[in-house]
Amino acid sequence: MPRPLSATIHTAALANNLAVVRRSAPKSKIWAVVKANAYGHGLARAFPGLRATDGFGLLDLEEAVKLRELGWAGPILLLEGFFRPTDIDVIDRYSLTTVIHSDEQMRMLEMARLSKPVNIQLKMNSGMNRLGYTPERFRAAWERARACAGIGQITLMTHFSDADSERGIGYQMEAFERGAEGIAGARSLANSAATLWHPAAHFDWVRPGIILYGASPSGVNAAIEGAGMQPAMTFASELIAVQTVAKGQTVGYGSTFKARETMRIGVVACGYADGYPRIAPEGTPIIVDGVRTRAVGRVSMDMLTVDLTPCPNANVGTRVELWGNALPIDDVAQACGTIGYELMCAIAPRVPVRAE
Repeated sequence: MPRPLSATIHTAALANNLAVVRRSAPKSKIWAVVKANAYGHGLARAFPGLRATDGFGLLDLEEAVKLRELGWAGPILLLEGFFRPTDIDVIDRYSLTTVIHSDEQMRMLEMARLSKPVNIQLKMNSGMNRLGYTPERFRAAWERARACAGIGQITLMTHFSDADSERGIGYQMEAFERGAEGIAGARSLANSAATLWHPAAHFDWVRPGIILYGASPSGVNAAIEGAGMQPAMTFASELIAVQTVAKGQTVGYGSTFKARETMRIGVVACGYADGYPRIAPEGTPIIVDGVRTRAVGRVSMDMLTVDLTPCPNANVGTRVELWGNALPIDDVAQACGTIGYELMCAIAPRVPVRAE
């Protein structure tokens, strides 16, 4: 019998979250971002729930090809573009759209032999300072792209660094409008946070990612309460042992937890080798028998331990939710000093995953 640990992907939740995005940006088309194997949900498993999108955005050529094999005939956007001339053959063969963010990419595309023009998104570095042309160089890049016979439609693109925080998007919007002044073409600016909270950035396309999976772009679940998002992943296990620990006794490696009174401790079949964060501190929330309790002791490779004081009826075989419908992934991530993105993407290959 396999270990009682699994991740469940909720197709209906993905479809619901896409519909929420559609209502939030009703005049925009949607690039559903499915990079990193659909944020750890599995590209093939996520596809049925997201197929009502207008396009998919991702990084990996193999995943782009997989989308075509799944039957997707619409636009697919390579968010980092391509890395070598041979990649352009795949872009041409599978009719992919690509970001262009550098002269090196532009040069490769100019030299490529194509069966048809490639649609591009020309990326501006409006303040993130990762990829893209500066506002001062953007027009020259656009003119170069427009003169390239291998380039078809040109969409103007940038990416926000602070759409989920106090600084906001104003400084980048100003930089973008300055660099793109007088340039015609569709625009693609809004990430998840801007899609939810900055309608002025919606334009022709929005690019939601984390919100499609039911988590907050700010890392704080309260920020999306009321938006109608639903968790798309439930990570669950069971208790495989129960120990009674006397006052003063310790639990786990390093004896990091000492019982302040006699208490029941549950042992859960999940550890850092399954994708649960080893750094989860005492107090990290966890649901046992439908009751919210806390992790205690150090997370080990295959097991973690929980306080059963609030769960008097819990015993071996009792269900444990690590995150999901009853426990927002953002709450777990916040306790661990990280974000839900990382937890989603960290589910280990040995964990059985199914879609429903």
